[in-house]
Amino acid sequence: MLTPTPTLDPTLPRRPADFDTLIDALDYAAQGIRGFNFYSARGELESVLPYSELRARAHSFAHRMVHHGLEPGSRVALIADTSPEFLAAFFGCQYAGLLPVPLPLPTSFGGKEGYVDQLNKQMQSCRASAVVGASAMQDLLAQASVGLDLALVASHEDVDAMPEGDEELRPQGPDDICYLQYSSGSTRFPHGVVISQEAAVTNCRSNLYQGVMLQDDDRMMSWLPFYHDMGLVGAMLSLMTGQVSADYLPTEYFARRPMLWLELMSRNRCTMAYSPTFGYELCARRARPERIAEFDLSAWRVAGLGAEMIRADSMREFVDTFGPAGFPASAFMPSYGLAECTLAVSFMPTGRGIEVDIVDEAKLSEERRAIPTAAGESDVKTREVVNCGIPVSDFDLEIRDDDGGICPERGIGKIYVRGPSVMSGYYMDPEGTRNVLDDAGWLDTGDMGYMLDGALYIIGRAKDLIILNGRNHWPQDIEWTVEQVDGLRSGDCAAISVPGTADEEIALILVQARISDLDERAALITEIKKRLQKEVGITCRVTLVKPRSLPRTSSGKLSRSKARDKYLAGQLEPLEGSDPDAWMDQQVQLKAAAGR
Repeated sequence: MLTPTPTLDPTLPRRPADFDTLIDALDYAAQGIRGFNFYSARGELESVLPYSELRARAHSFAHRMVHHGLEPGSRVALIADTSPEFLAAFFGCQYAGLLPVPLPLPTSFGGKEGYVDQLNKQMQSCRASAVVGASAMQDLLAQASVGLDLALVASHEDVDAMPEGDEELRPQGPDDICYLQYSSGSTRFPHGVVISQEAAVTNCRSNLYQGVMLQDDDRMMSWLPFYHDMGLVGAMLSLMTGQVSADYLPTEYFARRPMLWLELMSRNRCTMAYSPTFGYELCARRARPERIAEFDLSAWRVAGLGAEMIRADSMREFVDTFGPAGFPASAFMPSYGLAECTLAVSFMPTGRGIEVDIVDEAKLSEERRAIPTAAGESDVKTREVVNCGIPVSDFDLEIRDDDGGICPERGIGKIYVRGPSVMSGYYMDPEGTRNVLDDAGWLDTGDMGYMLDGALYIIGRAKDLIILNGRNHWPQDIEWTVEQVDGLRSGDCAAISVPGTADEEIALILVQARISDLDERAALITEIKKRLQKEVGITCRVTLVKPRSLPRTSSGKLSRSKARDKYLAGQLEPLEGSDPDAWMDQQVQLKAAAGR
């Protein structure tokens, strides 16, 4: 019978992630008895991977790849499933001096063709020499490799069957590139984020000792995918550098049975877990009183939040739902990060939970200022902006206005960061790098926010801002308003702007509808328009689309840019009974596009 790796390890003194490379960290962790554990869709322990075994398997992978002829620095595309095989391959590349490139699973995309095309683009972008994935994916990998000059297209089993050879390994050093990370939004024009060894270990140390404030009895439970920075760095690399045991549930299992995440948290007395907002929302939606009564979540010390805009109302709902199971509201720890910074930029101090700044919505959009208001003021449209914490000490952070000047406190501008965890650049893409990273090392994150009492507050993505008749509108505000309509859920809509019949910009709301009755669809559209006119003060076109048709990034976040592209390309077909004006606009746009 399998036994998970222990939480406590009396055999090995903990080192505080003070390593020069990830290999140094794994060599040290392998001397202890902690490690990683993998669970099935039924919550059964399927495999146990102590750090000692991970090191041995990584060495074996490294010897086989070197013997196969791969040269130091060669890029190895790895399909990042939640498995011991992926981890052995990732660290094996480190020992062999190869450059691992974690790539997403098919579940992140709408169909086979889109997935194959995306893999092909990403492997072209990084000039991959090899691709390795699960045996069940070999047909897809073969299709994605067409036209590429790859030395190896293999399953993990294929690699295990290859001879090891006796060539000397040349592990990555402190000055080498550690891995390439494709951010969840890099789809049409993939950008491989170059993460150095220094960036990786520095950010891991920040995660553990400025973020979660690691304690000796900490244990992680995660369903986050390893191809996303939060899953790779926050829920795996950081834990290894700090010699922490972790339990993993594949992302697709969580999507089917989200309560299993909480069941394993309860069973294993896990103290830490991270999720985007939608993960907590999904659990609260699926909760049943009889299941909640079975859980003991009192050990949950850090409930991390990040990867997308944080909704305070959703977190309150989670507390209301799982408070009876012992979940403490103080466990919530909002944060801010991005792949271009390895992962983490700021953390809310542990034990403080969700803190919000209630601001005047009109001034937020029109004046680019976060003006506080009293809760419940009936004549003022307000917005709750969540405190995303204090920037870690390694980072310089500035909020800049459109002219590059530094914004005052509560002044809204674009977020710029500088520090040792910032990427070296986009791989073999100097133009893309110059667009976001200046000679002084400042990174343009593309996100908008403001500072208050030393803490960072996030407003949204600069490129998603909707400008109508000279007024700014944040799409999140429009979407949140629509989602309050009965029958709609978080994530059911996307607010975008599209050209109108006279080339003016108009606001369009794409709404996933689960109702088939035409009268009910018409009533839904009318209610959405009335609510937006009353609460946001805009007139919008509304297009109803099929459930699960709005595109998302590989990490599960709504992609407004992809939704806009698909709509304008005629790939988001309106449901019968949709707003006729919106449908007519789309026909005009499609004809105009066909004539160009």
